[in-house]
Amino acid sequence: MSGTPAPNKGTDLDFNEDDGFVPFPRLIQRAARENPDLQVLTVEGVGVTWRDLISQINKVSNMLADRGLGRGDKVAVLARSSIDYITVFIGALQAGVCIVPLSGMASSIQLAGMLQDSGSQLLFASKSTRDLISEFKGNISCLSDDDYIAFDFEGDGWQKFDDVIDGASTEDLIVDIHPEDAFNLIYSSGTTGVPKGIEQSHNMRYEHVVRFKVMGLDKGAVTMIATALYSNTTLVALLPTIALGGRVVLMPKFDTEGYLQLAEEHRATHTMLVPVQYQRILQFEKFDDFDLDSFELKLSTSAPLRENTKRDALKRWPGKMIEIYGLTEGGIGTVLSVSEFPDKLASVGKAGEGAEIRIVTDDGIELPIGEVGEIVGRSGAMMTGYHGRQDLTDAMIWMSPDGYRFYKSGDMGRLDEDGFLYLLDRKKDMILSGGFNIYAADIETELLKHPAVSDVAVIAIPSEEWGETPLGLIVLEKNVFNTEEEIKNWVNSRLGKTQRVSGIVVREDLPRSTIGKVLKRELRDEYLSQNASK
Repeated sequence: MSGTPAPNKGTDLDFNEDDGFVPFPRLIQRAARENPDLQVLTVEGVGVTWRDLISQINKVSNMLADRGLGRGDKVAVLARSSIDYITVFIGALQAGVCIVPLSGMASSIQLAGMLQDSGSQLLFASKSTRDLISEFKGNISCLSDDDYIAFDFEGDGWQKFDDVIDGASTEDLIVDIHPEDAFNLIYSSGTTGVPKGIEQSHNMRYEHVVRFKVMGLDKGAVTMIATALYSNTTLVALLPTIALGGRVVLMPKFDTEGYLQLAEEHRATHTMLVPVQYQRILQFEKFDDFDLDSFELKLSTSAPLRENTKRDALKRWPGKMIEIYGLTEGGIGTVLSVSEFPDKLASVGKAGEGAEIRIVTDDGIELPIGEVGEIVGRSGAMMTGYHGRQDLTDAMIWMSPDGYRFYKSGDMGRLDEDGFLYLLDRKKDMILSGGFNIYAADIETELLKHPAVSDVAVIAIPSEEWGETPLGLIVLEKNVFNTEEEIKNWVNSRLGKTQRVSGIVVREDLPRSTIGKVLKRELRDEYLSQNASK
């Protein structure tokens, strides 16, 4: 246990945001006090007011404190998005505990590694993740037999959530939280080994609250969320909204028509979506039948939003649109106001307020405007580090000649003369063909100009002649029957000689992560496996 002195209980919520840092729990307590009858959260048709939600949050906080958990301790959640999930998330923070949201898309082996790595002392789960946990349950040294808690099911070796918090105090818990205290530990997505634990501080999350308040995610906002709670994409929009007095409508599982129905029903004003969700919504045949006039702002992040999708959204979906490029680790952050800069839609915008972007070589030499290199950045919102891995944290850092700490992105890009950033590819995904660097994004942009192509990914495949060569994997629009050879010839006629694709393969779809990123490693492994057997 942390050995933290016993917290104070009470309702001393006076603070002044102009003085700087305010702990997230204090913002939550104020929001609940100021508007107790606001239906702050709606999940799958069930709404909860602040009056009821804060009572449950307080029970969780006091239950944790009664168990001796506080600052320096961690609890994990591996569950489907729900009101109970958010209750535990906020309740842990209010007790000063660091929350560890885990991905149900990871393997049991990976999850066991994350739990062991984090040192989490409780694990909350839902029926949807029970089977994943059964593979390692009882074999995690930091978890005892009584530390597994079930939200929505019963079973041997599982404590019922309602029973665990039953009898706990409903009073606000006031803990002395410091800016550098751990807020959450988010494990990066990975396909092999144990992903890295990204530790974000309370100060970093407060910076997010300040940033998104400027975008209107405060009182009066109705924010639609349709990504998982373990994703930073979700948290950067959800947490400021509820902390600043707005409402959140949360979809545990995204579907296009369901999203549009909820947006119309709840008169949504804001949303955070990933690019593939925008594509599916705008391509939905009944999209124009829904009343979306209540929208004030649409946000997109996690992957570059394609230029044609931005133009379509600008034309057909009411409200402003902002694309954000950044890392869960922080430091790097750009913002593109789509309506304000229609001639810069191929970019991901300019450095956000308080952020700085530079482009460097492999040797760490800063490059001039227009030159392609690795993107590095710094801002007021930067992770504490990779949990327990100072070596990886140090490898992430680029020190500028003037002595400032920047984070490396692993992305290749360039800045134009106006300061707008253009992404090209992940550094590790860059194609080296015949001694030339080829960026998949350039080829993908051209392929998407073909009227028959609805989705695309370009990967590197082995070539005896060139070392590597680009292969285009495409998804065709409905009811079109263009041949692979026809599209290959079309795009190669538009590309430079060094960029030309060696082939085109039509697929039914492209594999994506839960936040919409194309899984290029999976595509490459699939290609290599298929060709190794020939």
